[in-house]
Amino acid sequence: MTLPRPEYGRRLEVAQAQAELLRRRDRLLSRWRLVLFLLAVVLLLVAFDSHSFSSYWALPPGVVFLVLVFVHEDVAARLSRAERIVQFYEAAIDRLEERWMGKGNPGNEYPAADHPYAADLDLFGRASLFERICSARTLAGERALAQWFLETSPPDVVRARQTAVAELTPLLDLREALHVAASAVRAGVDPEALTGWASRPGASVGLARVAAAVVVAHTVLAFAAAMMGLGFLWLGIALLLQTVVGSLLSRRVHEIIHGVAQPDHGLDLCAAALKCVEAQQFSAARLVELRHSLDADGEPPSRRIARLHQLVQWLDARKNQLLAPVAGLVMWTTHCALAIEAWRLATGNVVGTWIAALGEIEALLSLAGYAFDYPNDVFAEILDGGPALDAVGLAHPLINETRAVRNDVHLGKAPQALIVSGSNMSGKSTLLRSVGTNAVLAFAGAPVRARSLRLSVLAVGASIRTLDSLQDGTSRFYAEIQRLKQLMDLGGGKTPLLFLLDEILHGTNSHDRGIGAEAIVRGFLACGAIGLVTTHDLALTRVAEGLAPVVINVHFEDILVDGKMSFDYRMHPGVVTHSNALALMRAVGLQV
Repeated sequence: MTLPRPEYGRRLEVAQAQAELLRRRDRLLSRWRLVLFLLAVVLLLVAFDSHSFSSYWALPPGVVFLVLVFVHEDVAARLSRAERIVQFYEAAIDRLEERWMGKGNPGNEYPAADHPYAADLDLFGRASLFERICSARTLAGERALAQWFLETSPPDVVRARQTAVAELTPLLDLREALHVAASAVRAGVDPEALTGWASRPGASVGLARVAAAVVVAHTVLAFAAAMMGLGFLWLGIALLLQTVVGSLLSRRVHEIIHGVAQPDHGLDLCAAALKCVEAQQFSAARLVELRHSLDADGEPPSRRIARLHQLVQWLDARKNQLLAPVAGLVMWTTHCALAIEAWRLATGNVVGTWIAALGEIEALLSLAGYAFDYPNDVFAEILDGGPALDAVGLAHPLINETRAVRNDVHLGKAPQALIVSGSNMSGKSTLLRSVGTNAVLAFAGAPVRARSLRLSVLAVGASIRTLDSLQDGTSRFYAEIQRLKQLMDLGGGKTPLLFLLDEILHGTNSHDRGIGAEAIVRGFLACGAIGLVTTHDLALTRVAEGLAPVVINVHFEDILVDGKMSFDYRMHPGVVTHSNALALMRAVGLQV
């Protein structure tokens, strides 16, 4: 098993050495180019002032200068690549050493405000699960990963992703190559714009291309005849006919030219990333399907995109002043535009497939990179029955492995729910987030932070970070009961619910809280849901007494030693016997 930290360090050293070597060459070439340029200029000036000194003496330094220009461009490209590799491994080491917060993609645009668990489990935003895991360079890849975090997939889909992630985990070279190749993709690729342009309906241009070719051939023959002294009448008629045909096609040609610039740029950026994937052979069923979907009529997309890019370059050549007279004579712009439209009509229907496949592969590679970083994490076993969640040694994936305290959580028919009591800061909320976040990872197809995790497919729902809203005019209590209603509706669906409720109904009085909490727990149990409820209010622990063994009490403890709180963060059976609220108030200097 390859350990991530030594491997990243070794590769970083190699990349840094290569980058430093190329920087020295870059500086040396810059100096020699300047020297040779100045030498050529001096020799030309001397030759101009002296009739006895030939200007041909400036030719050798001028030729060497031109050679160095091409060599310098190659060195600069290699240097840029080496620097991107350095950045890749520096970021990898930052992730392992917990310096990644605020440096990645937080994915702030993905969760909906009313999503049943995204905000509660810190899936998006600064220092979030998404920022830690996402390495996708395309918007399609980001969106695929975000969607996996935001929904529960069927068991066969999850298992297929797990197999794919397991195969991709050791492929560090592929992740490096994709990072280097796709460094500019996110800024330049809009999946909707590309797919919209490519799939837009349009009439065939076959007849128009034939007509334009015939007209141009006729014009060329007429021009040749005129040059041979056979008169200009035929040429005049040919040019008139060409003008008529060009006018009839001008609107279509203008639309093609106007619409192709951005899609060509976007597809050209995608081509480098697609080429990395095309060169790879896979064995996991889902990866084989994705790889196969890239080939249209047996031809890889990078080659097809290269053909489009070449056509667009030929189209842009019409702006060259030397070519302009000939371009007008042979309807260059029309031919290029119609060829581009023919490419779009023939290939556009698979552009969306290319982007979706690349996005899914990038999402899988993000999960594979996370799996490589944490070789001790395991894949969850997805059960066909349920509802059930059986976790051994569960911890939060964003807490350092060396500091994380692991707990066992068992939910199924008995117990179906846990009432978790405990004092402030003892670990209750972290337990909820650990369960929920690992469930999200499991359903995405990623490894989980546990020694083992067996769970059925569950719809996750949480009420952990419910806040009031000044803009919406809602109190915290009202926001919480709205969320609880949302989760109750979710629990009534086909997929059993995993509910995670922190300090349930904490915005109301103890009497109403006790009655309401018991009713809510009974409602969740009635619809077959499983989950955890935390509370400070020891009165709520009596809910478990009337529902045992379907509901049981567990708790977290604390110890006050010399005015300092100490926690073991371990879950114990039964109800907590004391509270630390007054002790904490006194510890910070409040007179209680």
